[in-house]
Amino acid sequence: MKKTYQFRIYPNKNHEVILNRTLGTCRYLYNNALAERKKQAELNRLRKSFDVFPWGKPEWINKYDQMLDLTATKTEYQKEVYGQVYGQVLQDVLKRVDRSFKNFFNGFGYPRFQGRNRYNSFTYPQSGFSIKDGKLNLSKIGNIKIILHRPIEGIIKTCTIKKDIDQWYVSFSCEIEEPIPVEVKTKTGIDVGLIDLITLSNGEQIKPPKFLRESEDKLEQEQKRLSRKRKGSGKRNKQRVIVSKVHRKIRNQRKDFAHKTSKVLVDSYDRIVFEDLQIKNMVQNHRLAKSISDAGWYQLMQFTKSKAECAGKIVEFVNPAGTSQTCICGFRVPKDLSVRVHRCPSCGLVMGRDQVSAILIENSPISTVGTTGINARQGYLSGVSMQRDAPRL
Repeated sequence: MKKTYQFRIYPNKNHEVILNRTLGTCRYLYNNALAERKKQAELNRLRKSFDVFPWGKPEWINKYDQMLDLTATKTEYQKEVYGQVYGQVLQDVLKRVDRSFKNFFNGFGYPRFQGRNRYNSFTYPQSGFSIKDGKLNLSKIGNIKIILHRPIEGIIKTCTIKKDIDQWYVSFSCEIEEPIPVEVKTKTGIDVGLIDLITLSNGEQIKPPKFLRESEDKLEQEQKRLSRKRKGSGKRNKQRVIVSKVHRKIRNQRKDFAHKTSKVLVDSYDRIVFEDLQIKNMVQNHRLAKSISDAGWYQLMQFTKSKAECAGKIVEFVNPAGTSQTCICGFRVPKDLSVRVHRCPSCGLVMGRDQVSAILIENSPISTVGTTGINARQGYLSGVSMQRDAPRL
């Protein structure tokens, strides 16, 4: 099983120059490799229009062809530029281009050329890095100070360096042992919302922190200053960095809150059930888009899922259809979003609508979609058995 550890690194001025130069070289290679593939695709299109192919079928460039071209650099400039970067880092850039095209064929957007402020990371996929005496040694770069605020478990497989405005981070992808399965003794269903961020099936609720709303005035002020600066000027670039730092603070606050909340959930319950919400479709509602984005539902769910997997516990996602319009007894009780109290005319139940939804989510039919945890299959089978033996309402 893989687990990622992220740490802050503190390069000096010389190291920062080399890191920025490495990013620039990787971006230069990425754009060249992308341009080569686009040129070949255009050539195939023209040949198809004239129904002329040298070998009877289109030619396509793959990552192995580009790696061979990389080793046989054609110009002295390329030899000098690429020679300053560790070879496997350059090969990983070509693999990144290949992944972009594979994602395109799987329904994602067409790969685009990377601008100076968009390409912000590079990876050592196998070797070329080590940690010793509080220093991170990177081949062709040097020894950089690193703060290891927690121990690294398992075997380090890859090392990724990332720039975040004016800060630098390193992420280690590690191969760790599978955790020991945990017997399911406690479980809960979770209903996410905007008035209450999450509502558990036992009635516990956590309010949304609304970090974006709290920083909205400062963000608006800095963005107004940015709009007044002349395009292309040094002052505009400095103000752009200030705006980016405000966004980074909001992002870090939301991330920290999601980490702490998910840690509490995983420590408290052995099986956690969420709604399988289509959040991308929900943010199309422009009246709720900002509040949904600020709540960070997806981030919270993913953090809970990853922590549960490392702890040998289970996180499941079930179909949300009808969870807010149905009573625990099974009677359908339609209500608008403005109605916050559930009143069932059939069984007489009076309860908060979010808690009723959480109970229905907890007792929903087991779905293997999104199921995680080492004993997920075991939990799934035991859940099916419990549902089969349970009395019908």
